[in-house]
Amino acid sequence: MADDIWVVDGPAIRFYGLPFSTRATIVRLANGALWVHSPTRLDDELKKRVMALGPVAHLVAPNWIHYAYVAQWQAAFPEAKSWAAPGVAARARKHGLDVAFDHDLTREPPSAWEGEIDQLIVRGSDVHREAVFHHRASRTLILTDLIENFEPRKLPWWLRPVVPLVGVADPDGKMPRDMRATFRKGRDALRADVERMINWRPERVILAHGRWYDREGVAELRRAFRWILD
Repeated sequence: MADDIWVVDGPAIRFYGLPFSTRATIVRLANGALWVHSPTRLDDELKKRVMALGPVAHLVAPNWIHYAYVAQWQAAFPEAKSWAAPGVAARARKHGLDVAFDHDLTREPPSAWEGEIDQLIVRGSDVHREAVFHHRASRTLILTDLIENFEPRKLPWWLRPVVPLVGVADPDGKMPRDMRATFRKGRDALRADVERMINWRPERVILAHGRWYDREGVAELRRAFRWILD
């Protein structure tokens, strides 16, 4: 999608009985190592294509519901370090998933990608703690669930009337309404963090679910978060 950054559209998974698309983002750092955000299901073909890009060094679980395939990647790339957002490790243990993480993600980037990828943990909710990232060289903001933008024509017919009600239908995808409710007491903190994302001046915004934005990233952020910025 730009120099040293790729997306992987993986197979759909079921969450609360609903089909959700999956998407990983891969960044090649200046030292040639690969940084993988929200790993999707790994098969032999994907593994071969990833290995052609460089050595996998970092596996990132960006929030409490995006960790399901990290163990597959750990097995395939045992030298890689695994990074978890707040709440990920506890949820994995609760669901009996055999996955361990080497490091916790914080509001500041570690030395491994400092200066190349900005990051923060979005504040305002005790439930949804998401790590967001900004790849400076490509001016790409990498989100997970803070914006969802499902294209109705790509969904099962019975799901198409639902996504507009939840607020996650393209072209006006936003934070899902149930998630938005968890930020009710932390609106000021969320607003400050959204403004920080805007100040990074991203050109692109990658989402884990639905159509991502390949241009006018700042305008899309202002549109999607108008409910907190206005």
